[in-house]
Amino acid sequence: MRLLINIDVPDLPAAEALYSQAFGLTAGRRFGDGGVELLGAQAPIYLLQNPADSVAAADARRDYGRHWTPIHLDVVVEQLEPALDRALRAGMRQENRLREANWGRIVRLADPWGHGWCLLQFLGRGYDEISTN
Repeated sequence: MRLLINIDVPDLPAAEALYSQAFGLTAGRRFGDGGVELLGAQAPIYLLQNPADSVAAADARRDYGRHWTPIHLDVVVEQLEPALDRALRAGMRQENRLREANWGRIVRLADPWGHGWCLLQFLGRGYDEISTN
C-alpha cells in the first residue's frame, strides 16, 4: 500500500509557505494553479486549492474555520520546543500546553484553515512504552 496525504486549502501559495516553513517541507511537482506536492515527510503531501463553501463530499461543503475531524496528522520531531517555535513563527496556532506522558511529549496546533496538527516527540521507546503486544 502507498499512502498519499491530500489537504484542501483556500489559498495555495499561503499554505505552501506555511507548511514549508513550519515543517521543513519542499515543493515537488506543481499541478497548474490547483495543487502542489510537498516532499520531506514519509508520504507526499498534496495541497489542493478549493474555495470555501465548495462541495466537498455528498452534501458537505468546505468550511475552513477550525474544525474537528477523526483523522489528523502528527509530525514527529526530535526536539519539541524548536519545532514548536518554528511552527508558530510560520503561522500555526498552539491550542494547548505541552503535555508529557511516558511515551513522549505532544502539543496540538491548528493552521489558518482549520486543520488540526500535533507535534510529537517520542521519549524512551516511544509508543512501545504503552504497547501491550
